[in-house]
Amino acid sequence: MVATIAMLFVAANINVLARRHALSGSFFIYIGRTLGPFAGVMAGWSMIAAYLLTAVAVVISLGIFLGSVLAQLGLAALAPPAWILAPLFLALVGYSAYRDIKLSSRIGLYLEGLSIAVIVLIVAVVTVRHGSGAGAPPLASVNLGGVSSALTFAVFSFVGFESSATLAKETADPRRNVPRAVMLSAALVGLFFVAASYFMVLALDGDSDIIAKSSSPFAEITAHAGMPWAATVVYAAAMISGFACALASINAGSRLIFSMGRFRFFGSGVGTVHAEHRTPHRAVLVGVLATLAVTLALLPLSPIDAFGDAGTVATFGFLVVYLLVCIVAPLDLKRHGELKARHVAVSAVGILLMLFVIWGSLYPVPDYPMNLLPYLFLAYMLGGAAWFLYLKRTAPQEFANIEHDLEG
Repeated sequence: MVATIAMLFVAANINVLARRHALSGSFFIYIGRTLGPFAGVMAGWSMIAAYLLTAVAVVISLGIFLGSVLAQLGLAALAPPAWILAPLFLALVGYSAYRDIKLSSRIGLYLEGLSIAVIVLIVAVVTVRHGSGAGAPPLASVNLGGVSSALTFAVFSFVGFESSATLAKETADPRRNVPRAVMLSAALVGLFFVAASYFMVLALDGDSDIIAKSSSPFAEITAHAGMPWAATVVYAAAMISGFACALASINAGSRLIFSMGRFRFFGSGVGTVHAEHRTPHRAVLVGVLATLAVTLALLPLSPIDAFGDAGTVATFGFLVVYLLVCIVAPLDLKRHGELKARHVAVSAVGILLMLFVIWGSLYPVPDYPMNLLPYLFLAYMLGGAAWFLYLKRTAPQEFANIEHDLEG
């Protein structure tokens, strides 16, 4: 619930900017036009890591879900090794992103809808069959420290709700449709998560510890209801959802790479559009190859640890940009003489909520090696800053072009 409220305030601030700046590379432009090229590039750099590491986490989760499905069917020995599964899966995702943005977006939407429908149906059947009416634990029993620590994962569950903002150039009437998509995504996803969590706990007679301590919560729930077969259906649906999520992440990340590539941050080659398909095909290829490289690098870790590490660092990337968006929205309105008290209030609440989530991700200090992840993300950001300063010194004309574009 806390994460849902936080994302709704972030969405409101994103929408302030989306209505004014209907451009590809959204967050790079949103933030850069107000805080300057350095802040804009750092926001884009952060968001690229966020989207691509989300794709990494999804690829890793695909292996986990496939293993669960095959294990439920007694076919665990048939599970393909990750070094084969990851390239094949990403090749399919990459081809879909390269071929046609409208088609790939529709495919992702249909697959996501199917997976959600399956999960809703299974949760409903399990609840009706075994629910006792015990309900969820009372709010008074919730520990604030536990909530803050769990918020990083909760926010990661929402990531991508804002990705429609990166597709403004490929959206009909983006000043109207992009803000609507951003807000509805945050609201509907939050409603789904809250309702699903409530009924999952209800199906376990209110014993939420079972879910908290299990790596396969749906297997626990369906087994508790005497329906162990249903977990197989849910994890199969999760695999379908994984394709849609990976596709959305690659689409969004490649648009940011494309936008920044036009200013030679990645080289001018990635800032081109395919003559026939009208997609940023080279940026898509860069995104897919980067995702594959990181996925393969994480293979020595256990799948659960690899998923957690990729998801945590991805969340840091999103949090940085969400915080900057909440800061920039009222400043952008003030610059154009449109700032009102409600905008300041929405911005302030959004900033406070993002700072709370960031604080919760850093304290209490997690165990080794999770405690190293914030420093890994910091090193990544410092690398981007160093590259920016190097290019600014060696290619000043390119950065004059950035400043000229951001003035628009």
